[in-house]
Parts: sequence; C-alpha cells; structure tokens
Amino acid sequence: MVKRIGILTSGGDCPGLNPAIKWAVKTALDEELAEARGYDFEVIGIRDGWRGMVKYDPRYPVLPAGERFLDRHFARILTEEEVRTWDRLGGTRLGTSRTNPYDPAHETWQQVVVNYKALQLDALIAIGGDDTLSVTARLCTEEGINIICIPKTIDRDLQGTDYSLGFETAVGVIVEQIDRIRTTAHSHSRTFIIETMGRVTGHLALSGGLAAGADVILIPEAPFSTDHVVELLKAKREAGQRYAIVVVSEGATEAPESESNEAAGRGDQPLPGGIAKKIEKRVERGTGGEVRSVVLSHLQRGGVPCAFDRRVAREFGIAALQLVVEEKFGRMVVLQDGQIDSIDISTRRQDVLEVDVLERYDTKSYNARFSLV
Repeated sequence: MVKRIGILTSGGDCPGLNPAIKWAVKTALDEELAEARGYDFEVIGIRDGWRGMVKYDPRYPVLPAGERFLDRHFARILTEEEVRTWDRLGGTRLGTSRTNPYDPAHETWQQVVVNYKALQLDALIAIGGDDTLSVTARLCTEEGINIICIPKTIDRDLQGTDYSLGFETAVGVIVEQIDRIRTTAHSHSRTFIIETMGRVTGHLALSGGLAAGADVILIPEAPFSTDHVVELLKAKREAGQRYAIVVVSEGATEAPESESNEAAGRGDQPLPGGIAKKIEKRVERGTGGEVRSVVLSHLQRGGVPCAFDRRVAREFGIAALQLVVEEKFGRMVVLQDGQIDSIDISTRRQDVLEVDVLERYDTKSYNARFSLV
C-alpha cells in the first residue's frame, strides 16, 4: 500500500523552509521506517503554496521527480535524492505565494478541496505562518481535509509555540548588518536608525538590537517619545560616545503626547514600515548631529538558514510526518519548553504573540531589561 502526502510552503519566504521539507520527505521515504509501519509514502511537492492547490489542473499530471516546474504544472514527486542538499539552502525550492483561499475578495477554497481529491492526497503538510494556520483550521474542521502545519515566520509572533522557523537566522542578519553599519557610524560620528521587520511585534528588533548592542530599541508594544529618544542619545554623546545605533521595529509607534504623531498606529495600515525615515530628521534636529536611516527590509528573509534553524526544521519535519503516521490531523508542530510537541490548530489563540514588556523591555532606557536569561 502507498499513501500520498502533499507538502507546500505558504506566505513570506524565510530560511528554514527547505530543511523542513527535506526532513519530512526523508522521514516519509525512509525504507526502514516504511517497513516498520507496513506501507510506503509518496511525497508530492506543491508549487507556490495555496496558489498551487488552487491552480493545479488534472489535465497536466504530477511531474516525475527531477522535472522542472513549468507554468502549467503545480505538482511534482519529491525524492530523497532531490532534497538531499536542501537543508543548506535558503528560501523555498517549492516556491510560495500570499494566496489565501478564504480571501473574501475571491474565495477559492472549494478548488483546494477539489484538487486535494484530484491529487489523491491522504494528507497535506503546510509550512506557513498565521494565514496558513487559519486556512488550515477551516479546511480541517469544515472540509475534513487532513492537514499538519509547521510554523514559520521571522516575526516569531505565533501563539502556541516558543519558536517559528526563520527567526534566529533573521536575527543573525540584523546583527551582521548593524556590525557593518557600525564601522561607518564610528568613522563619521553619526547616529544610524535601523528599521527591522516584525509587523506589530518587536521580537526581531529587541533580539537583534540586544545582540548587536544597540543604544536604543523601539518596539510596537511600547509606544515611544521621539523627544525621549533625543534625550537618551544626547546623554550618550555627552558621556563621550562618538556614535549611536537605534533599532526600530517597523510597527513601532509614537506615544500620543509626542511632538508629532507621524507614525501610523498599530493596525491602521496593512503593511507597517517607514518609521525610521519619519523620525530621522527630528532626531537629527534634536541631537544636532548627523543621522541616517537604513531599512533592512527583505535582507532579513534572505540567505541560508543558521544552525539553529536547520536543527529545529529537522525536528519539525520529522514530527510532522509522525503526526501523519498517527493520523493526528489538524495539528501544528510546536516547540514548547525545549521539547517538540503539537497543538490543535482549531483551538489555537489567534492573537499575535507580543513581547512581554514587563519582563523584557525597559520603557525608560528604551532597551532590553536586565534579567537573568
């Protein structure tokens, strides 16, 4: 007997996707494990996430292993040999998209159900973030599709898991870029304002800024005063510091009592960002020194996965396949208290996981709180 599993990556790309795919495939196709469970698996890679599940056309059958995806093809057999080196590659070899089958503007979830059956899938492994999880919950509970999720997002804002793939690599990129900027900051005696991703949470900014030794870190969970930022930077300059590094999360906002509430409020815009540029000139006027802003943007998504992301992706991929074997569908693989586990997606909290300001952030110094970690 052969069971067929589909696997896809959805939403924004990040390091760690390919290692998760590799280890799910290797676990599914391992001969000793197949002998122990009494049946074989065939793994089908779905191109471009949920878009591929919508666009798949049965007139163009599943491609054999190793064949290049063409415009009309959205499914291909994956083998151990093909994925052998994927754990050292960034991004996703299957491609991804922002397609949401339940988008009210053009609902396509019915086609996902049709193609799930047309592909003769026994289960589907979906690697993604919050949108993927919401889609999965509905497809499982309302349509009876067998899906397992693996969490990924560099923002690390998913409830139910202590870690999501891509975060540590993104933090490493932030630190590396700040280290590069620091040399020119010192040379020219400048203040640099570095804007990171993170949406409405400050995990990336706080962890990256802490590791890079930033002088000021601004996060969405604690609205800031530009005037206070200026005071902190002037104090450092008066103490003899030649330059300064400010790290600001793209979703950070100014407190209502600030001089000017130029930044968009949390939730007021679908794509936060631009806050570094908005406060650059005001910080320059206030400090009397040169100030430059840099937006790291998609650099944080790029590059090969770090060692931690490769290791966690391996465990997530293996655990996802084990849930398929045990037929525990509608669940997400998670890391909790250092252990791999899983949770029911339908009962998962939908709100974002924010930085615990009381535990981790000092609202006076605008920096990480001193604590024993």
